Amino acid sequence: MPHNELLTLSSLKELVNLNGLYLAGFGWLFGMSVWVTFFGGVIAFRTLPRQQFGALQHKTFPVYFTQSIALSAALLSIWISKHPSVLANLHQPRLADVAQAYALATVILAQGSNLFVVGPWTSKVMFKRHKLEKEEGVQYNDPKASAQMKALTKQFGALHGVSSLFNLLAVIALGLHGLWLGNATSLSNI
Repeated sequence: MPHNELLTLSSLKELVNLNGLYLAGFGWLFGMSVWVTFFGGVIAFRTLPRQQFGALQHKTFPVYFTQSIALSAALLSIWISKHPSVLANLHQPRLADVAQAYALATVILAQGSNLFVVGPWTSKVMFKRHKLEKEEGVQYNDPKASAQMKALTKQFGALHGVSSLFNLLAVIALGLHGLWLGNATSLSNI
């Protein structure tokens, strides 16, 4: 049966522990990922002119990817420290604790790929296309757009798709990890 606990300055200090930090870090990471993926970008896309939207994403995504990598790396470090058998059983991803480590590693790899490879490449192609639009005096989807513009548009679409796929993979991995945490027998098992 639950009991009522009196909050004191001392009891509030006890909240700052590895389990509390883990849950706060996970909440930050998952909330940020869901917001950026499903809400923030959509709102910006619907509100801003296309080239301003692209410039905003170019500035926002590196911050998002960096925070995703840092937070998931911290969570993975805490997870492994609290579940030392993970390292000995890395070859057994069906073990629950190992699977959770793989979920966090998936976020690091997916967002690392976005930060260091796909994102910069996508931005480079996007800015080339913006420049060419100004030079040609047409938008990328204008039937009079040059073959070069059409090629850049195709390349941008492919890169954007890969980046979105990596990001969605990270969000799914975090969602599965969150469901696991919510169903843990005790939050002290984090």
